[in-house]
Parts: sequence; C-alpha cells; structure tokens
Amino acid sequence: MNRPPPSLSVRAERWPIAGSFAISRGAKTEAIVLVAELYDGTFCGRGECVPYARYGETVPSVMEAMARMAAEISRGLNREGLQNAMPPGAARNALDCAFWDLAAKRAGQPVHELLGESAPKPLTTAYTISLGTPETMGEAAAKAAQRRLLKVKLGTPGDPARIAAVRAAARQCELIVDANEGWTPEDLEENFSACALAGVTLIEQPLPAARDEVLKDTPRLIPVCADESVHARASLAALAGKYDAVNIKLDKAGGLTEALAMASEAESLGFAVMVGCMVATSLSMAPAMLLAQRARFVDLDGALLLARDRPDAMRYEGSCILPASERLWGWEQPPR
Repeated sequence: MNRPPPSLSVRAERWPIAGSFAISRGAKTEAIVLVAELYDGTFCGRGECVPYARYGETVPSVMEAMARMAAEISRGLNREGLQNAMPPGAARNALDCAFWDLAAKRAGQPVHELLGESAPKPLTTAYTISLGTPETMGEAAAKAAQRRLLKVKLGTPGDPARIAAVRAAARQCELIVDANEGWTPEDLEENFSACALAGVTLIEQPLPAARDEVLKDTPRLIPVCADESVHARASLAALAGKYDAVNIKLDKAGGLTEALAMASEAESLGFAVMVGCMVATSLSMAPAMLLAQRARFVDLDGALLLARDRPDAMRYEGSCILPASERLWGWEQPPR
C-alpha cells in the first residue's frame, strides 16, 4: 500500500537524572533529549537523540538540522536517502530511528524482522559508576556490587586510588574503565598498571583523540577501546594498531542504519564491538538493543541513570536489559 510521505515534528524534553552524572569533562543533573516524530496520517514513527557537546552539537543546532529536513521528507526523502542527505550525528540518528519505527508500524512487523534478524535476546549491560572521590565511588560500587558489569568513570589525577576503591567494594564484578580522554601520555603507564592490578577487562578512550597515536607504541595487558576517536565507518581504518575495540553509539554514527553497517566493518577489521549510549530515555536504548546483539560489551544503562523513564520503558532486571516492548519503539501500534 502506498502511503503519503510523513510530516516531521521535533521537540526537546528534559529528564532529571537520579543524583548527578559525572565524567572527566563535567557533571550534569538532567538529560536533554530531542524526539523526532514522523506521522503519515495513520502511524507515527519516533526516534530520540542526545546532542553531543564533545563534537560541537547543541540542542538548538541539532533541532535546526532536523527541522531543515522537514521539507525534503514531505517531498519523499526516505531512510535510504537520509544517509547521504545528512552527516553522521545526533540529528540523523533521531530521524533514522524514526524511519525504522514508522516502517515497522506500517509493515506490522518488528524492526528485527525487517532486518532479517532473529528476535533480540536479553543482555547483560554495564552500570556506570560516576567520577568522584575514591570514597564516593567506593560507596557507589558497594551499592551496585550485585551487578555483573560496572563501567567506572575515570580521567582525572588520582585515578589509581579510585579504581582500587571500586575493586575493593565490588570484588565479584567485571570492571571496565572509561577515562573520557582524561589521561595523558605521562600518566598512562601508572593508570594502566592500576587497572591491571584491579582486574579491569577493558579501558575506553584513555587519551584525547588528537593524541591517541601514542597508543601504537604503548605496551598494555588490557584491551583498549575507542570512543571519542571513532564516529562512523570512515573513521575506522585510522584506528588500526591503536585500539582493540570500538564503542559504537547511535548518536555518533548517525542512526541504526549506519551503526549496523559500521559494526560489520569493524568486525572485518578485527575490532571487538562495544555498544554505548548517552544518558537518555528508553526510546534511545530500544534501537541500540538490536545492535547490541552482536557486541562483546553492552553499555545501555542510560535510562537506568534517570530519576524516571518513559511509559512502556525498557525493563532492567538487575544487570539484564530486556528487549523493548512494541509500545515503545519498533513495531505496530494502533492508529492514533
């Protein structure tokens, strides 16, 4: 059945964080997300994104970038055309995921079937321990010690004491570390040694992206994962020899379409795949859950860090994240 091109609407939403979320670049107490809706008169497809300040994105700039596409979409621009019409980034992510959601509702099939994939399975997700003093991070780790995987935010002087405090408080947990570009070539050896002593499994983005060439000549016992150094597929080749894994986030890649293609190329280049997220609602986590089925490390706890989430939110059972309900994203819904 041929349907008319959808109309686009975009809005910003504010979601309070439970406490504070702190990394080496700063702290925040709320998540500001942008929601794109594509409505064809019968079905509404939704997608959510978080502007990425690290790459110069702001809420106004991303809203404007999406709004500029409204006329093109009304003239028939589809998901495939979107990939060339917009660069990778948060704006394209929200629109790409909205197109997938709309297509699933029009077809009456979940997105995984449209992709020719099996139904997604529950997965173990990391739970983030925000950056703080060794004492506060140890207390947070003790409260989360029943979880299987903790992601520890580091990236400022004194990190060896922080990771030691977390390990002492959570002796049974698998630990991964995210320095968010906060280390330097001078303190790299000390921090790597502290992480090895704590039994850390993976270290994310230890150095600034502009200085990560140093990693080619740095001995290490722990695999290193690119985050800020990796964007869409075009960035992968330059990471060879520096990183062992790549963190794919839909907001960086520009949507589920590119993220899936990126994961395939990363695997062909020998990189392990990690799937990450921003602090956002379950509407952001739902499409990333499809990508996470092929990942070695899953970090989709963004909605867990909020004081509240959307209706029909993703369900978390301890460290286990369950696939999205059809009412949230990616399947048929009654006409509105």
